[in-house]
Amino acid sequence: MSSFFTAPGSQRKRKRPDASSTVPRKRAPAASQSRAPARAEREDSITESESSDGERANVFDATDDESETSDDESETAAEKRLRLAQRYLDNIRGEVEEEVGFDAAQIDKDLIAERLKEDVAETKGKIYRKIAEKLDFEEASHVFGKSGLQKAITGCAVRLPHAWTISKDLVVEKWDIADPKSYAADPGRSSNITPRRTPRRLFWRKGDKNKKGDRDYLGHTGEIVSIAVSDSGKYLATGDKHARLIIWDAETLTPRKLFTRHRDAVLSLSFRRGTEQLFSGGADRAVIVWSAPESAYIETLVGHQDAVIGIAGGVEMNQETCVSVGARDRTARLWKVVEENQLVFHGGGTARQKGLDKLRKGRFGKDVSYLDEKAEDRQVNGDDDDDDDDDDTPIAYAEGSIDCVALLDASLFVTASDSGSLSLWSVQRKKPLFTYPLTHGRDPALPAEAMSANDDAATSGKKGPRLPRYVTALATVPYADLILTASWDGWIRAWRVGPEKRTIEPVGKIGRVPEEEGENGILIRGIVNGLSVQERGDRGKEGLCVVAAVGKEPRLARWMSGKVKNGIYVFEVPRKALHKDAADDEEEDVE
Repeated sequence: MSSFFTAPGSQRKRKRPDASSTVPRKRAPAASQSRAPARAEREDSITESESSDGERANVFDATDDESETSDDESETAAEKRLRLAQRYLDNIRGEVEEEVGFDAAQIDKDLIAERLKEDVAETKGKIYRKIAEKLDFEEASHVFGKSGLQKAITGCAVRLPHAWTISKDLVVEKWDIADPKSYAADPGRSSNITPRRTPRRLFWRKGDKNKKGDRDYLGHTGEIVSIAVSDSGKYLATGDKHARLIIWDAETLTPRKLFTRHRDAVLSLSFRRGTEQLFSGGADRAVIVWSAPESAYIETLVGHQDAVIGIAGGVEMNQETCVSVGARDRTARLWKVVEENQLVFHGGGTARQKGLDKLRKGRFGKDVSYLDEKAEDRQVNGDDDDDDDDDDTPIAYAEGSIDCVALLDASLFVTASDSGSLSLWSVQRKKPLFTYPLTHGRDPALPAEAMSANDDAATSGKKGPRLPRYVTALATVPYADLILTASWDGWIRAWRVGPEKRTIEPVGKIGRVPEEEGENGILIRGIVNGLSVQERGDRGKEGLCVVAAVGKEPRLARWMSGKVKNGIYVFEVPRKALHKDAADDEEEDVE
């Protein structure tokens, strides 16, 4: 007896049914029209809401399909590119005409070509804007906003029209920065109304040092030493010495999330330009990547041999990069998050700058006393007795720690160290392209009686060496040639990158000392612990706003203290063209 399993395969194979009876025939238009009422009757059985929603969706889908089809049919890919390019040129032409004020054919073409070159340079990550020569730093106005806190302010961040500061009092403050247009000369303003110029403190939040071990407490429990704000102005990040990193709502100063992944103090923070991606560096020698909108941890980057005291987020929106400096490991590291690799740049200077040449030449017992007679060797550490004047002679001081870092573009960045030097780096080289020594000069030498406890120290003792003022704050404008540095010498100094992008040149000081203080007066009294800049107007057409956080103590220590007020200085740097135009108008009014 045969069955399905014992039958041969030829007999077991199923026969295909008649194709003519199963294949659906193409419906004629008349047949479809005749069956339309039947279809409508079946659709009536569906609920009214579902049918109405379906009809709306069908209508929208049909219009979208028709519009896309019509666009595709009426315009080719080349024509679409041409249309978008023409629209882009029209937008640039409108901006150029607004800036210049007249429409000359050749000048219009030159300005548009210059703007196109700038856009291409920004896309490629190359430095392109030379704004240092267009700003009038000497005519910059300044105002001081008193904080009223007892301990020093340790940092600041600005996103106009607001600024945020942090302090060792566990306080985060939000300030309102006045627009120069609001207090500019206005004939229509009443004479009894004086517009506000000083920064106004809006509100503040204070932590609690007694909540150190409480993971549920959304606040700081230690001295706040790092701060950063996103380019959108939505998120504010702060870090303290108890390894607490807090993401705030920048508008209301409401804490959103607390992170305790760092094992030691959070010393540096920075957002990547144009994004909400946050980079943090800590005393645990780790760099951690965060996402502020999701309040999420992303990745940990390790490699530094000392505390990550400074960090700068990348300026390219399509590249997840950052640059960090490791204090006394004297290295700067460029981190590429996606590729998961790093580039190491070595600082520290040469053997002569470190003073090790004497040790190497005399380690085998050779007499090296003759080297002490050379003035250049006596100046290695600033102990030249013959140098009693106040000029800042370029002297090779040993670089012990790299403290600050800032990015210029995708391939250039600058660092500052405790030797007072400012270095320009390229991602193509492991050593700096150029180093400018003693950017903020040297402190006066300590008298002999302060160097020794002997009774006859004033007569037989030796005065102390003149040590350099190290750079306490560093700031740059992305994709521009401007660099700003600060210390405790009373000035914010401006620098620019040379035309060949291989040198650093001094531009001048920001601001002017009041006449009653004389030529040797200073403008800022205290230590500048933070520096933040932002351009006013489109592409900086209305000048530059510089905010400096000034305290009576250094950011991370108390080895130096002064009797000064804690607060912020706000500098408004005008453009030279605008300032000259205003001066010409004043002269015409006088005539």
